[in-house]
Amino acid sequence: MQVKINREPVELGEEGITVRELLAERGLPHESVAVAIGGEVVRREEWDSRRIREGDEVEIVHAVAGGGGEDELEIGGERFSSRLFLGTGKYDSPETMVAALERSGTEMVTVAIRHMDLSGDRSILEQLDLSRYRLLPNTAGAKTVEDAVRMAHLAREATGTEWIKLEVIGDQETLWPDTAATVEATRILVEDGFVVLPYTSPDLVAAIRLEEAGAATVMPLASPIGSGQGMPDWASIHRIARRISVPVVVDAGIGVPSDAALAMELGCDAVLVNTAVARAGNPVRMAEAMRLAVEAGRLAYLAGRMPVSAAAVPSSPVRGVPVGG
Repeated sequence: MQVKINREPVELGEEGITVRELLAERGLPHESVAVAIGGEVVRREEWDSRRIREGDEVEIVHAVAGGGGEDELEIGGERFSSRLFLGTGKYDSPETMVAALERSGTEMVTVAIRHMDLSGDRSILEQLDLSRYRLLPNTAGAKTVEDAVRMAHLAREATGTEWIKLEVIGDQETLWPDTAATVEATRILVEDGFVVLPYTSPDLVAAIRLEEAGAATVMPLASPIGSGQGMPDWASIHRIARRISVPVVVDAGIGVPSDAALAMELGCDAVLVNTAVARAGNPVRMAEAMRLAVEAGRLAYLAGRMPVSAAAVPSSPVRGVPVGG
């Protein structure tokens, strides 16, 4: 029987093999994976009854690398002490990634959903202590509403979580989000029971529409993904933070800890960082630096900055200065 598995032609000896039998036959794990046939996600409880036929296109995916207190952050009914979220991609080794996550103090990590390497590649979930981290799969690579929704459903099957970082890319050169498609996909996924954290442009109206669509957060980019350019349009981020009632998480473009501190000083609720840590000279140290910057920026925001003056204001008393007359 000829079928396609993850877009590659595969010859299966027996027609009518079930999904569970296929996974067992190829020595693939049954945990942390999702299966789709003909673009339709096969729910785990259907694995023993859903049979694969001649010509079927099968996809098998898994997840890959893509502090309590009085000032906790609440998203989707869950509370977080750390306001630093980290990605899991681009590290030079799994060991470095694990060490950086630990040093950062993060409680939420993102993972991407990709086709499994049928030769033996295993899920990144095996490298993560899921008792410590809230898993946030993303739809990175989606270009349409349909792609994003389908990837979200696969992610839910593979990881067991209804949380999804929604990405719908409108321009491949800049990886700029398609905001209209993101709003539409948010509505669909919220109706499907997902906790949606959408990546978006630093546009106030787009942020408002996402909140109206039921997004659990709004995640405006600081600058293009992976660019490390920081936050050149900080005023737009500030505008969103002041108007949006759901948490605002700055996502993409942060390059150094001062960028993260600035985001927090502007009143944002958290930052999501990947490349700035993973590609640093010392990712573990940079992870700690990002943690301290986020904590400092948040504390500064809560403290309230001094008033800005157009002129100098002396710090010392102006009367009684012992100078010659």
